[in-house]
Amino acid sequence: MILTVTLNPALDLTYRLPAVRLHAGNRVRDVRQQAGGKGINVARVLAALGRTAIVTGLAGGPTGQALRADLAAAALHDELVEVAGETRRTVAVADDRDTTVFLEPGPPVTAPEWRRFLAHYRRLLPGAAVAVLSGSLPPGLSADAYAVLIGLARAHGVPAVLDADGPALLRALPAGPAVVKPNAHELAAATGTGDPVRGAERLRAAGAAAVVASLGPDGLLAATAEGRWRARPPEALPGNPIGAGDSAVAALALGLADGTPWPERLRRAAALSAATVLAPVAGQYDAGAYRRLLGEVRIEPLEPDGPQSDRPQRTAESRPTPPPRPTAQPRGEP
Repeated sequence: MILTVTLNPALDLTYRLPAVRLHAGNRVRDVRQQAGGKGINVARVLAALGRTAIVTGLAGGPTGQALRADLAAAALHDELVEVAGETRRTVAVADDRDTTVFLEPGPPVTAPEWRRFLAHYRRLLPGAAVAVLSGSLPPGLSADAYAVLIGLARAHGVPAVLDADGPALLRALPAGPAVVKPNAHELAAATGTGDPVRGAERLRAAGAAAVVASLGPDGLLAATAEGRWRARPPEALPGNPIGAGDSAVAALALGLADGTPWPERLRRAAALSAATVLAPVAGQYDAGAYRRLLGEVRIEPLEPDGPQSDRPQRTAESRPTPPPRPTAQPRGEP
């Protein structure tokens, strides 16, 4: 079983229309509502892949009740903990060219509610092969909330996959997550470099065992103790990118649970992520495209000490000058 944790879930509304006109009335062609949040999307993908997933986190109010009703309709295992505040909503406006998302902040969580959740989380961990910790933190929780959850998981022998950004990501690294999965923007913001290889190695140096960065249409990059690889889809697929990263997390969690070698784990994550772009809403993927892409994703090993390595590179100016040698002897390399 894979345990997915969504501390700030949402009731997702998706509006589809041919084109969005700013500062004008827009007639919506189609409306979709479902339980959302990154961890819930991961659980949906895992269920579609035939694997058992448990959804836990925090939910409250009428919106939280609607979210839980949708989980029940989808036959997802609901282990959410009730809070007094109202669960947030998100609104995605998708036209034929792009998608714009509006994110509410979520309900404030009190100290007693957090303690109640931690007790519940401890009870769920013994049955978990992997814990997936995803998404933003609701108001009221400290930035070290994920560090606490990773520490508890490790105490139970459960590896954790973390998909977070900002202070929540940085504060969690010393706790030792098995995998962290930032996107390119989150990675650059967390590490101060636009070089994804160097950024990934900096997160590893800070405590992550492995880092997988989502690079949008350019696929995925993995930096691990076993090596570094790029996974590239054969083409950029048009569609809705929302949820593509969550599908990648689902594949990475499965690979961790099953002990799949890293190159194949990355191949599946890239294929599943790309196939999700073709689905209408987050938490779904195009099964036919996934099967096709599995054979078309290119896996490229990266040199351990290549030009993008975080190891300082020695230039001609920085090389030390060799000491003088007798002219009768051949000069060695500096």
